[in-house]
Amino acid sequence: MRKVHPPKIKKFMDKKFSLNLNGGRHVQGILRGVDPFVNLAMDKCVEMVTRGQQNNTGMVVI
Repeated sequence: MRKVHPPKIKKFMDKKFSLNLNGGRHVQGILRGVDPFVNLAMDKCVEMVTRGQQNNTGMVVI
């Protein structure tokens, strides 16, 4: 049976994080948590929309 290694993404905890998602979406926020499946919990998240618009989305799980 394989041993599961924790993701190396934990070094970015409590820091500003920027993600490019499918569908041309771009979000920025503070990384608050990550699990072994690499689900990300982000706080103070903002979705960057075209033409400089921003949508404040608060806390999200990606």
